[in-house]
Amino acid sequence: MIFMEIKVPEGVKIEQKANRLDIKGKLGSNMLAYNDSLLNVRLEGDTIKVEPVESKKLAKKSANLVNTVAKEIRNNMKGVNEYYEKMMTMVFVHFPTTVEAKDGKVVIKNLFGERSSRMARIMGDVKIEVKGQSIRVYGTSLEDVSQTAANIRGACRVRHKDSRIFQDGIYYALEE
Repeated sequence: MIFMEIKVPEGVKIEQKANRLDIKGKLGSNMLAYNDSLLNVRLEGDTIKVEPVESKKLAKKSANLVNTVAKEIRNNMKGVNEYYEKMMTMVFVHFPTTVEAKDGKVVIKNLFGERSSRMARIMGDVKIEVKGQSIRVYGTSLEDVSQTAANIRGACRVRHKDSRIFQDGIYYALEE
C-alpha cells in the first residue's frame, strides 16, 4: 500500500479538523482541504501520514491523490516559514504605464495609451510591492501567488493588435 510520511518542520503548528489541515507558522497560516472519502490523513506527533482508503472501487483514484496532497502539505508548510514570490517586470515603449494595488485588485493604468484601466484580481492573502518597473508578488500560498501573477499577466494581454509590434505589458522576470 502506498503512503507518505511528512515530517513537520520546526516553527510550524498543524491542527486537523474533520477534512482539513490548518497550518500555522511565523509568516501566517494556510488551510488545506482534502477529500476524506479518498484519503486518510493522520497527525501523529511531528509527522503527518497520508494514505489511500481501502476500497477496491476507489483504489486507483486514492493512490493518485496521495502524492498530490502530500506535496500540497509540504508547499503549505514551506510557505508559512518563507514567502513564495514571483518577480515581474513592466515593459512599455511609448505610453508610461503605472501599476498600483488596492482593494484586492491590481490596477494597471495607461497600458497602450488606453483611457480605461485594466484590473487583475489578487487571490487570498497575497501582497504586492511595486518599485519603479519591477513588481514583487509574494505570499504564503504557492497557488495564490502563482494565480495572482497569472491574473496580472492575463490582464495585460494584447487584444485586437499585432502582438509582435505591441509588446507593452507585464512579464515574468528572470530569477537570479
